[in-house]
Amino acid sequence: MKVDPVDDLMEEGLRERVFPGAVLLVGKGDAELFLRAYGKADLFSNRLMTPETVFDLASLTKPLAMAPAVAKLVDRGRILLDRPAADWLPELAGDKTAITIRQLLCHRSGLPAHRLFYMTLKNLDPRERKDAVLGLIARTPLVTPPGTATLYSDLGFMLLCRLVERVAGCTLENFLAEQIYGPMEIDDLFFFRLPTKSSSHHAFAATEFCPLRCRLLVGEVHDDNAWYAGGVDGHAGLFGTARAVFYLLRRLTAEHRCLVKTPVFSKEVLDPIFKNGPDDNFSLGFDRPAAENSSAGRYFSKNSVGHLGFTGVSFWMDPTTDVTVVLLTNRVHPFRWHNRLVDFRPKIHDRIMEQFGIQAD
Repeated sequence: MKVDPVDDLMEEGLRERVFPGAVLLVGKGDAELFLRAYGKADLFSNRLMTPETVFDLASLTKPLAMAPAVAKLVDRGRILLDRPAADWLPELAGDKTAITIRQLLCHRSGLPAHRLFYMTLKNLDPRERKDAVLGLIARTPLVTPPGTATLYSDLGFMLLCRLVERVAGCTLENFLAEQIYGPMEIDDLFFFRLPTKSSSHHAFAATEFCPLRCRLLVGEVHDDNAWYAGGVDGHAGLFGTARAVFYLLRRLTAEHRCLVKTPVFSKEVLDPIFKNGPDDNFSLGFDRPAAENSSAGRYFSKNSVGHLGFTGVSFWMDPTTDVTVVLLTNRVHPFRWHNRLVDFRPKIHDRIMEQFGIQAD
C-alpha cells in the first residue's frame, strides 16, 4: 500500500500524543489538495474529529476577526491607522496617549503580553465586565515606550475590540457578521456571547478541563480573560472550522488581487496585511515566519502570513506559492501542560511542501 507521507506524520502525531485530534487542510490557490480529520474531538465521550468540527480558534481571532474589523473601519474613513487610539478611547491617558492603531495591530504598543484580568472580572457584575477591561488596561504600565520594540500583546487587541465597538456602535460579533462574514457568505466563523447563545447545535472540539470553571470546556472560549468579559474579545473568542478559516484567507487574497466583483475591502486597505511590518515580525494583525526555527518550516517564503493559537490551532498562507495550510488541533485537551506541537508544526509544514512538490523561489 502506498504511504501518504503527510497522513503518516499526522497519525504519528496521534500516537505520540502531540494532540488528541486534528483537522488538516492544505490548499493550492482556491483548491483543496488535502482535507482530513484525525483522532478524537472529545476523549471523554470518544467523539471523533471530522472535517466539520468547530474549534476554539484562540489567538487566530486577532488576524481573522480583529484585523478585518479594523480594516473595514479604515476603509470607511472612520478611523486612521496612524492616529492615536486615544482619539477614540480617551480613557487612555499618560503613557498610552501616543499609542497608534497601527502599533496595536503590529504588537509595537509597549503593552505587556498578558495580565490575569479575570481575577478582577470574576468579582464584578457580568454586565460590568466588558467595560471594566478598558480601565484595567489603562492602568497597566507599559513595558516599553510605544513604537520602540515588538512585544506580542493580547492587551493591544483587547483595546482594539473596544475601539471598534465604540466607533461602529455595535458589538464586535455583530459588526463582523453584518459587514464581513455575512457579505462573504461565511457561516462557520462566529463568537458566542455568554450566556445568551447556545452552542448545542455545533460539534465542537473539546479543550481543557478548566480548574477555574470546574468543568470540561466544550463550545465556550478557553481564554479566561475573554470568557469573563462575556465570551467575545479582540484577542480570543472566535470559533470556526478549517474550511471557514481557509475560505476567509482565500477571499482576502482574492480581494487584495482585485479578483472579486463586489469586494468587502479595497486593495489599499489590505496592502498592510500582505506587506511586512516595521520590523518584519508582524504585518497588521498577522504573524510572519521567523528567520530561524519558524513554525511554518523551511519552505514558506518570507512573504507568508500566518498565526498560532494557544489551543493548538494555526494557519500559514504563502502568496508566493499560493499555498495555504490550516492545522487545527485540540492539543490542550484535556490539559495544557505539554506543547509537543511546537516541534511538530515545522515538521508537518515541511512534509506538506515536500509531498506536493511546492517550494518558494
